[in-house]
Amino acid sequence: MKSRQCQPCTACCDGWVQIKVKGCEAYPGKPCPHSMGAGCDDYENRPIDPCHKFECAWVKKNSVLPINLKPDECGTLVIESILVWQGITVDLAVPVGREIPKKNLTQLMQLAEKNMRPLIYQQQDSKSKMLEKNPLTLAYGPPEFQQWVLENQAKGRALW
Repeated sequence: MKSRQCQPCTACCDGWVQIKVKGCEAYPGKPCPHSMGAGCDDYENRPIDPCHKFECAWVKKNSVLPINLKPDECGTLVIESILVWQGITVDLAVPVGREIPKKNLTQLMQLAEKNMRPLIYQQQDSKSKMLEKNPLTLAYGPPEFQQWVLENQAKGRALW
């Protein structure tokens, strides 16, 4: 398999994934100050964590994600292995925008079933004009997993 390249995608830097770079927070509505929307203005000097270490599921070697799910082109960014629930690896999908397009969410749910990996996904509140730092978090997988996600959210526990 030919390796996939991030650039010019900057979905992770544009705030769709919550990160901190050189002391600057990035989250929905607040991109990394080094993101130019088509690359990084300080790419050669980017820090190890998170910039060098982070790989979305699309760019990873031997990715199970199809070519059409490149984050900047499809509006969805997937992070593999965000947590482990009852010995099962769980993936996370975040919107690159307000919400994950329905066809992509359906495709990700089908992949979750095929690979037997529950999925956590996020959506912005459709009633809010502002992007929320902590969007609505939903779960797809066994009912017990969905309940576990709801219970942890109700208790204010971070899932990852």
